[in-house]
Amino acid sequence: MSPTVRLQEMIRVIRSARTQGEERGVIQRECAAIRAQFRQADNGGRSHNLAKLLYVHMLGYPAHFGQMECVRLIASPRYNEKRVGYLGAMMLLDEKQDASLLITNSIKNDLSHSSQYVQSLALCTLACMGSAEMCRDLAPEIDRLLCASNSYIKKKAALCAVHIVRKVPELGELFTPAARSLLSEKNHGVLHGAVVLITELCERNPETLVQFRKAVPELVQIMKGLVMSGYSPEHNVAGISDPFLQVRILRLLRILGRNNDAASDAMNDLLAQVATNTDSSKTAGSAVLYETVLTVMDIKSESGLRVLAVNILGRFLLNNDRNIRYISMTSLQKIVMTDHNAVQRHRGTIVDCLKDQDASVKRRALELSLALVSAVNIRSMMKELLLFLSSCPPELKSQAACGIFNAAERYAPSQRWHIDTILHVLTTAGGDVRDETVPNLIQLITTASELHSYTVHKLYRALVTDISQQSLVQVACWCIGEYGDLLLRGECDETEPVQVTEDDVLDALETVLQSHMSSPATRGFALTATMKLSTRITDNVDRIRSIVSIYGSCIDVELQQRAVEYNALFKKYDHMRAAVLERMPVIDKNSPDHTNGETAGATIKEIEPTKLKQGEFMRVQEPANQVCDLLDLLSGSEEPSPVQGSAAAGPASNTASSASGDLLDLLGGLELTPLAPAPAVTVYEKNGVTLNLHCDGQTDTGLTVTLTASNSTDADMSSFTLQAAVPKSVQLQMKAPSGDFLPARGTAKVTQIVLLNNPSKVNLKMRVRLSYTTQGTPFQDTVQIDSFPSPSPACH
Repeated sequence: MSPTVRLQEMIRVIRSARTQGEERGVIQRECAAIRAQFRQADNGGRSHNLAKLLYVHMLGYPAHFGQMECVRLIASPRYNEKRVGYLGAMMLLDEKQDASLLITNSIKNDLSHSSQYVQSLALCTLACMGSAEMCRDLAPEIDRLLCASNSYIKKKAALCAVHIVRKVPELGELFTPAARSLLSEKNHGVLHGAVVLITELCERNPETLVQFRKAVPELVQIMKGLVMSGYSPEHNVAGISDPFLQVRILRLLRILGRNNDAASDAMNDLLAQVATNTDSSKTAGSAVLYETVLTVMDIKSESGLRVLAVNILGRFLLNNDRNIRYISMTSLQKIVMTDHNAVQRHRGTIVDCLKDQDASVKRRALELSLALVSAVNIRSMMKELLLFLSSCPPELKSQAACGIFNAAERYAPSQRWHIDTILHVLTTAGGDVRDETVPNLIQLITTASELHSYTVHKLYRALVTDISQQSLVQVACWCIGEYGDLLLRGECDETEPVQVTEDDVLDALETVLQSHMSSPATRGFALTATMKLSTRITDNVDRIRSIVSIYGSCIDVELQQRAVEYNALFKKYDHMRAAVLERMPVIDKNSPDHTNGETAGATIKEIEPTKLKQGEFMRVQEPANQVCDLLDLLSGSEEPSPVQGSAAAGPASNTASSASGDLLDLLGGLELTPLAPAPAVTVYEKNGVTLNLHCDGQTDTGLTVTLTASNSTDADMSSFTLQAAVPKSVQLQMKAPSGDFLPARGTAKVTQIVLLNNPSKVNLKMRVRLSYTTQGTPFQDTVQIDSFPSPSPACH
């Protein structure tokens, strides 16, 4: 290819290249030819060569060697060379390049040029890449051009002034008088630039905002002229007169009317006129109406005007364009708390959006639907939400389930309805609910004493049908253990009773114990339920004793420990078994603001005993004190104990008096070695954040890892999250964290439990990402964990 080839020919050759290497070869040869011609002192084709270099730059290849050529062309007296030079400066230079300072004087000279087109080139370049120093030097020239008689220059000067205000905010006062005078212009381009400049000035200076509030009537008149004007080919877009200027004016009115009664009153009539006279069938009209709605909701508008704005958003929900539906629901979400009744009128349309194919629209529709639930519509809304839960994408199931639980907690019309709703969610999405769902439902069931028979019958049916939903299985096992006698009687007024035998119930619990789908916590619930049934049935006590004894050698330490304790009850303290395993008392909620998913600290202390009683076996003290804890389990100690409440609910007095002497031998003949605390390793320590890791609960292929984070700085940290990644052959499950707030000086910690399943037994590695916000600044960091500490040894 010849060095003097034309731009069009170079483009044709580059596009015809068959491979990336061929394209690079063409460009390298052409760039070498351009360099050679740049070195020539008297070259008549400089602008032609720079144009070709700019095309090479657009393709992503280096073109920095053309920067000085841009400076030379800008200083040229010929317009065609200036044009290419300024274009090159905007593409190849920025404020960080030293070469940009060399064109300051050329721009200043061209701003005073006799040709409006040369002035325009200088204005565009300054607005595109002007540094703070250039803006300070050339600001007086821009202010002078704002008062020029040429509309073409004034509109470009206004946009250039916007760039200067953004770069050097203190120069805003220089442009305030000229910006105010531009509002009297008739040219739409000048008006558009003036409104953008005034908006920028008002957002950056409160004093300027007060000054321009006096211009609200003038802006209202300009806007009315646009709304009521007839057809104008020059400004018409899809039947709307200059929608770009209308949107800009509405945005400025929103800023001027915010928190100001006088300015808001001056624009109320205009906003009503725009809302009623603008056609929403076209995108341009929808854009104007959307800005109108935002303005109405942001200023101190009348109640009727706010209802009109909500109705406009309701019409947007019927639009075929998904983007318009999405922004409509996003806006409704922001105002649903202040204008709840107005939004309720569009409930049916919002619920229909749950069936939309777009995932983003579905998520917004779900959030808005949950916000619209009230005591009046709880039954109808819950029917729609439960229907959505059964078919929603997996990524929305957890959010939907949590929202349904919160709504049912607040607005449940009856306890039976509340229980049925939660059981429906557990049946549909039991694997996606939060950890606190199980203790919350257990607490609800204990308070509904008249529904115990109904609940245990319904849960037994669910357990026999499906044991894959772990949360549902845990609650079912708990109820069968507590109210198994009601199930065996076969008496239930609320529903058709189930005629089952003792063997049927034990078969169901044994299936849970033996299933590969059951988690250790679920097996704990099932084992405790089996043990409790030993006091509620008469013919199968030996079978229960056999089931319990099998798990005395279980590989899971927690399950093994509990089985050993139960075996001891059978062997040495059988006379106390009925008192120990009697029905639990009602669990009260002392915290008035206890909600599902947002549990207050006082309520956590009430829920934790439930977990201890029903087989989750959480250790709340040091392992070295476990034998003492076991003795306190059934002792007559006056000190409150979480399990003591159910164990000593009603034993005979002679039994209680003899317990103090006999219980010391509860585990006689067994040699228990206290569990050594699991070793903890610090895997991350930076910026005051410390992350410790310790392992426990190891099986042949599984490992339980606990991550504990603390904050040693003097500032609180919010939005704290941990994310983990492992090799593809390893399965990872992260439990819900204990919180997302790290207080200063280590006063509290955040823990996260991670379950690892390593069937291929590969070398375990894990990468953890920490994200948090402190003093308004977000931080993110990553740590690689290549080795794990040994878990705590099991007792023998």
